[in-house]
Amino acid sequence: MFNEVPELYDRVRPGYPDELFADLAAVTGMDEGSSVLEVGCGTGQATRSLAARGYSVTAVESGAEMAVLARRRIAAFHNVEVETSTFEEWEDRGRHFDTLVAASSWHWVDLSIGWQRAHDVLRPGGWVALLGHVVVRRPGEPEVYAETADLHEQFCPGNPGWCHPPLEDEVRATDEGWGQVDGPGELFGPTVVRWYPTVQWFDGEGFADLLRSQSLYRRLDPDVREPLLDAIAQRVRTQMGDRASRRYLSVLRVGQRAE
Repeated sequence: MFNEVPELYDRVRPGYPDELFADLAAVTGMDEGSSVLEVGCGTGQATRSLAARGYSVTAVESGAEMAVLARRRIAAFHNVEVETSTFEEWEDRGRHFDTLVAASSWHWVDLSIGWQRAHDVLRPGGWVALLGHVVVRRPGEPEVYAETADLHEQFCPGNPGWCHPPLEDEVRATDEGWGQVDGPGELFGPTVVRWYPTVQWFDGEGFADLLRSQSLYRRLDPDVREPLLDAIAQRVRTQMGDRASRRYLSVLRVGQRAE
């Protein structure tokens, strides 16, 4: 789905704060020259931050067009290689890594294969780091889903994906485990969890473009999606002063390989 719109995805999706990568280094002990396997690098948003810290990065991306854009985005770095494959079918060629990083991508992996594969390609004492963003809201703050619930129901009634984001404080309380994916059992130890509040601001057209980059909307038939997003953009312009926020908690979840 994202392979259809790589430039849009790269432009509108939120990046990850520098503090997250500093904490990742502090927790794992990585330093310049450490080896990283990045699973699902997309257009290279997290890849660029990893490469800038001097890590040797092998990035795996299943979308051919996403991988092409990622290679272009990280062309200035000589310590990164992008390989086009799913993680499940990727040829490791006997390579082993200090850390596996998956940025907003681990939920796309078949975890009946993925966790064991992660364990196998890591060196003893290696780490898995799952990065992500959770959309949240704050009490009393205007929020686009609340302002456009009627439009969602009008154009695509009964879609179980339509919902209001959770409150920020509720999400911060979920600070154990691996988030919304099945855990690895005994393959990896307890997690370290860190949260990082971020916010993006959009006009109406920009917010519609953000939604165009998301799987929930990309799954819609274009004859449904585009009128819906045009109506959302119009609502943001006329009833929200053409200024809408998307508030996130970026999250880092890190666990060490069990021996």
